[in-house]
Amino acid sequence: MSQVKPSAVTPFLTFTGQAEEAMNLYTSVFENSEIIRITRYGPGEHGEEGSVMHASFSLNGQAFMCIDSSVKHDWTFTPAISLHSFFETEEEIRRVYEELSRGGQILMPLASYPFSKMFGWISDRFGVTWQLQLAGS
Repeated sequence: MSQVKPSAVTPFLTFTGQAEEAMNLYTSVFENSEIIRITRYGPGEHGEEGSVMHASFSLNGQAFMCIDSSVKHDWTFTPAISLHSFFETEEEIRRVYEELSRGGQILMPLASYPFSKMFGWISDRFGVTWQLQLAGS
């Protein structure tokens, strides 16, 4: 994958020690996905040695960046912002919903709603929220 364009808007996820685990889950769940680069904290640096200082990955062609914050903070992810993905088949949306909801929280069960034939909204085990929708519905 090429470098991110200067004008691109790229989601940036801040974790507290789970960045690599999250990237591994996300890239295993979504097709055409990969971890592009990981830079780790070294000895004597501000973050925990070996944790993710900065990483980039892509999910089905969409670029993302993430870190393991070296600063302790009281905030985390919120459902006010979520990642939305459309799926071509019911089988695919069910598979991704099951994988991402494991250990997380279901905000809206995968079901038919007035606005969509099949839709689900979840918070994964890392606190990142996902809206999953069947395409064309």
